Amino acid sequence: MSRLIGLGLLLAGLLYPFAVYFGMEHFAPWQFGLLLGSLWLGRALTGRHKPGSQSMAASAIGFCLLLALFDSPALLRWYPVLISAFMLALFGLSLKYGPPMVERLARLREPYLPAKAIRYTRQVTIAWSVFFLCNGLCAAALTLWAPLSWWMLYTGLISYGLIGLMFAIEWLIRQRVRGHP
Repeated sequence: MSRLIGLGLLLAGLLYPFAVYFGMEHFAPWQFGLLLGSLWLGRALTGRHKPGSQSMAASAIGFCLLLALFDSPALLRWYPVLISAFMLALFGLSLKYGPPMVERLARLREPYLPAKAIRYTRQVTIAWSVFFLCNGLCAAALTLWAPLSWWMLYTGLISYGLIGLMFAIEWLIRQRVRGHP
C-alpha cells in the first residue's frame, strides 16, 4: 500500500503543474488540496519513517489544509516551491548533521567509501543544495510575477530537465574522479 501511495505522490508531483494549468477550469483549489493532502496523509500513516519524512509530510499536509481552507488559485502555485524547500532542507541539513545526503546514497552501493569519495559526496551534496535553492527561488519568482503558462513550463518541464542535466553532469564528473575514461 505504501508503494502505491508513494507512486501516487510521485505522479502527482510530476503532473501537478499540468494539472493546475489545465484543471483550474474544472476543479476548485480545495479539491487539489484534498487530493494531494490525502496522498501525503496516506504516506505519513503507511510509509517508512526516514529522517525528515514525518516533518515533510506534516508540512505538505499543512499546505494542503491551507489550500483547502482558503480555496485560493494563487496558493496552488506554491507547491513546487515547497517541494524545493523540502529538498533544500534535506540536503542542506545533512551537511550540518551528517553524513551528507549523497554520501548516504553512495553507501547504499558501496558501504566502505575512501576519504576521497567522502569529500566528493560532500561537494555533490552542496551542489544539489545550491540547485534546490535556485530552483525554489525561480519557482517562487514565477509564482509571484509570471503568467501561469510560464510557471507551468518551468515547474513542469524545465526544472525536470535541469535535474536530469545535474544527474548527467555529476555522473560524468564521478567517472572522471574514479579514474574511468
